[in-house]
Amino acid sequence: MHANNEIGTLNDIKAISKIAKENKCYFHTDTVQTIGHYKLDLKDLEADFVTCSAHKFHGPKGCGFLYKNKKLKISPIVTGGGQESKMRAGTENVMGIAGLAKALDVASRNIEVKIDTVTRIKEYFIDQLKKKIKGVEFNGDITREGGLYTVLNVSLPPMENASTLLFMLDMNGICASGGSACNSGAVGDSHVLVGINHPTDRSAVRFSFSKFSKKKEVDYAIKKLVEIVNG
Repeated sequence: MHANNEIGTLNDIKAISKIAKENKCYFHTDTVQTIGHYKLDLKDLEADFVTCSAHKFHGPKGCGFLYKNKKLKISPIVTGGGQESKMRAGTENVMGIAGLAKALDVASRNIEVKIDTVTRIKEYFIDQLKKKIKGVEFNGDITREGGLYTVLNVSLPPMENASTLLFMLDMNGICASGGSACNSGAVGDSHVLVGINHPTDRSAVRFSFSKFSKKKEVDYAIKKLVEIVNG
């Protein structure tokens, strides 16, 4: 995983790839959180397989791609037709593929400007939470160099209404999650938060940012979150 989808920490893919190759292993990386948000050179990543999902860069949901190094030979799991270079039989989702390609093209334009703009919004959010919520902390690496600029995992101090936190945010029109969107219906602690020994008496909430995020939206989210936490 190039970047953790819950706490936003970026991983050194080249270093991991080197370890894999030294041990004669194939290396696959999930770049769902980073493709379309950073300049990525697949040759530079030195990964054998790379996956992405279109909706993460504002493309159509339900569509993604798998990159395979052309030097590798693998056998298809779904056979019967010649689609996908005979690697996956079945009618192709042409509209989804076209939408993915266009969305990735748009997302790849002016990436440095986008990174700076969205990072400033995220840093403003962090700064305001530090000022207005006593004891607030952040999970994962929140620096520009070590963390995703699109994700922030907030660790809130113990509070009586913790069990209804996400519900109250939702009722106020604020989309946030207690873990990954993939597990939004799951019950139990996030394996990521368990892995970093996040205190069980604290609530963790994940907020996401994009080029469409506006300061007034962030101010509204801060206002409502402070009201909920401080009672």
